[in-house]
Amino acid sequence: MSNSLNNLQPWGAFFLRLIVGAAMVYHGYSKVIPAGGFHGGNAFAALEHHSRFVASLGLPYWMGMVSALTEFVGGLLMLLGLFTRFAALMISINMLVAVVMVTRHHGYAGSEYALALLGIALMLLFFGPGVCALDQKLGFA
Repeated sequence: MSNSLNNLQPWGAFFLRLIVGAAMVYHGYSKVIPAGGFHGGNAFAALEHHSRFVASLGLPYWMGMVSALTEFVGGLLMLLGLFTRFAALMISINMLVAVVMVTRHHGYAGSEYALALLGIALMLLFFGPGVCALDQKLGFA
């Protein structure tokens, strides 16, 4: 039985990649795309807002932009399975900072989601993208 399950490990990585990718795109979208879209107003309003929040935590302003782009672009890369290990590394760092700087004040109950995403990203960093990934097709995996 365990041989059969071991053969399915690449599919497990595939589903975890989709889960973390969708979660990152969902949470990163509002940090990159301004409310109402890019037409009119400041196209970078959402990035600036998130960067100000990150700066209020005592971190450099530019880290807010890196964080938002990591969530959104990293999530898209995860969904595609493109540069998966790099995206997983960036998401792991982003989630670690989120746990240490934001959610730890709420205890485990406030940190469990970020910890779960951190664990999934670390697994993908170590294991690779799984099946149905552009990394596999392009020879990056």
